[in-house]
Amino acid sequence: MAPSMSIKEFYAGKSIFMTGSTGFMGKVLVEKLLRCCPDLKKIYMLMRPKKGHSIKERLDEFLHLRLFDRLQKENPKIFEKLQVISGDILLEDLGVSTEDRKLLQEECQIVFHCAACVRFDMALRDAVNMNTVGTRRVLELIEGIKNLEAFVHVSTSYCRCEVSLLEERLYPAKHKPQNIMQCANWMDDDLLQHLQPKLIDPQPNTYAYTKSLTEDLVSQYEGKFPIVIARPSIVTAAYKEPMAGWVDNLNGPTGLLVGAGKGVIRTMHCNEDYLADVVPVDMAVNACIILAYVTGIDRPKEIRFCNITQSGLNPITWGEALDIGRFHVQEFPFSVCLWYPGGSPKKSKIQHQIASFFTHLLPAYFVDLLLFMMGKKTFLVKMQKRINYGLEVLQYYTTKEWHFQNNNYLALRKKISEEDDEVFYTDIEVIDWSEYIRNYIKGAREFCCKEDPNNLPQARRLHKQLYYLDRILQIFVAVLFGYLIFYYTKALFQPIN
Repeated sequence: MAPSMSIKEFYAGKSIFMTGSTGFMGKVLVEKLLRCCPDLKKIYMLMRPKKGHSIKERLDEFLHLRLFDRLQKENPKIFEKLQVISGDILLEDLGVSTEDRKLLQEECQIVFHCAACVRFDMALRDAVNMNTVGTRRVLELIEGIKNLEAFVHVSTSYCRCEVSLLEERLYPAKHKPQNIMQCANWMDDDLLQHLQPKLIDPQPNTYAYTKSLTEDLVSQYEGKFPIVIARPSIVTAAYKEPMAGWVDNLNGPTGLLVGAGKGVIRTMHCNEDYLADVVPVDMAVNACIILAYVTGIDRPKEIRFCNITQSGLNPITWGEALDIGRFHVQEFPFSVCLWYPGGSPKKSKIQHQIASFFTHLLPAYFVDLLLFMMGKKTFLVKMQKRINYGLEVLQYYTTKEWHFQNNNYLALRKKISEEDDEVFYTDIEVIDWSEYIRNYIKGAREFCCKEDPNNLPQARRLHKQLYYLDRILQIFVAVLFGYLIFYYTKALFQPIN
């Protein structure tokens, strides 16, 4: 059945309240809404004041990001629809003034709650305060919104890591959210740290645990206003909007890509045969926009869930992704490299630890020794220890395979017109992974590492030099080991006079 109105028409004249607008997904969401739904009334962005910077300065800095270049050229006046609400997810009542609170509750119809801490190694108290208590504060505010049509809470498809098949439904948390919030409020650090492993078990980290808690908390508001929980899997660089390969952080796969491309990461514990369930940020954002649209039209009494996941529709394994990356990094090498990109994933943890010692730690000590002897500041051992710690945190997700039910995600395309499906595209099957990873590397180089595209010829020359140096070193090490084996074998069988 044809939709009663287009997505653009639905958002026309409406005001939106958004948390996490300065985050990875939040930035893309703001850009997409302004560009493709220009008739919306306002986007109110909760933004934390920074010391020495006014809210206006923060907004100006935000609007000068590269992803807004197209809008700056085509329709710069559209930015007048943005209004910053001074506040902080960590403060009581969000730190929002009485006037701003009243404004939001009278003006807004749609809320996107994207704010969250995505660090896996965060202390439990901090993760609870950011992800769970922060969400409670948002819910308390929007409970007073007079004409709330849709509340979109952005969660994660890894909210219950112990479940072999994550369905699009609520999984009640192991503990009551209110109890854990109380514990985080009164327990001292030592006691909470002592209890943390037992509390979060079987979850691998505080991020997944608090996301599960928060979903349970949100579900307690079922029936009060229309709610949908969006669960993206691993969100990666843009497929094509605002520009192909756009990414602004080194979280998750991006950090691995840059680390491997610079020759810093040469081994990791990873089952290369497992599927990598990744979703480009623009497709994840499009899905959230559609979810708000569908929820606002249907006004369901029950809470809805949507797993924004690949789920084998256009499968790619970690090994295939690494192979494609090795190929394309030759076209877009990084200007500053520690060594030639190389190495390989290891299914065996012991093999990875041995390889890490010889290819990460040992060279780091050697380089730092040379720097120390030259009277220069050492840095590599410290950096490698941080990298190895980061790999240990991430490798939980590269040594296991998950399956997600995503019927609601697939059904989104059937609930919108063909024209809207072109604009708010969510079809993962159209992705050419080789082209996507090529743009990903190019984007990480340009947007994360701030490298000038004009220095590519120089970077390619360095890449070639490092290649020959790497091969010479490999030959030298092979000859040295061969000689040692020959020498000691000969000595072993030497007749004793």
